[in-house]
Amino acid sequence: MENSAEDYRIQSFDLDTQRLLKTALKDPSLVNLEKVSNIIVDQSLKDTVFSKEAGRICYTIVQAEAKQNNGNVFRRHLLNRLQQEFKEREEMRARSLQEWMCYVTFICNIFDYLKVNNMPMVALVHPVYDCLMRLAKPDALMNEDEVDCLVVQLHRIGEQLEKADSQRMNDLFFLLRDGFLLQESLTSMARLLLLEILEFRAGGWMLSSTAHKYYYSEIAD
Repeated sequence: MENSAEDYRIQSFDLDTQRLLKTALKDPSLVNLEKVSNIIVDQSLKDTVFSKEAGRICYTIVQAEAKQNNGNVFRRHLLNRLQQEFKEREEMRARSLQEWMCYVTFICNIFDYLKVNNMPMVALVHPVYDCLMRLAKPDALMNEDEVDCLVVQLHRIGEQLEKADSQRMNDLFFLLRDGFLLQESLTSMARLLLLEILEFRAGGWMLSSTAHKYYYSEIAD
């Protein structure tokens, strides 16, 4: 069954943009794919909900283009734009934590959805790690929202990322353990989230049912 346009949460765009995106999803050769990639990235950087959904839209356009003419124009433009934003990530974080967390969510979403021969795109492995390492620095661990963003991404793509580069995952978790043990000024929620993700990875990227009940009843409280 095909996804409807509503499934992709594009109804928040103006009508012309909705038409452009609907066409891109079905017949990408008819539209300017650089423009489409910019629209998707721009919206992802300001809309938290859309940044979580955008990977599916990009996946559908990439698949449609490959099926149509074996092309990868959209993917190339998307990766170029992600790279541009990545180079300015510190400025972005200083300007707006919300935009920065949307960017991290979006690039992790793209990593999750866009595969080459069923493998994650090598070009994204280190940028994704660099973003997550930034979220594990002491100043970011002081911010509950950034800790939550980090933990959500690791739940989603941690196992895939570790397979792509296990040493960098070890390095990331050294930072998280140090933060948990040595940073006295962490909030109790940040500490709980960090403990949960440390246990999640230690359990082979899963939690026992007992641990799940413990953490999620604590978070709910």
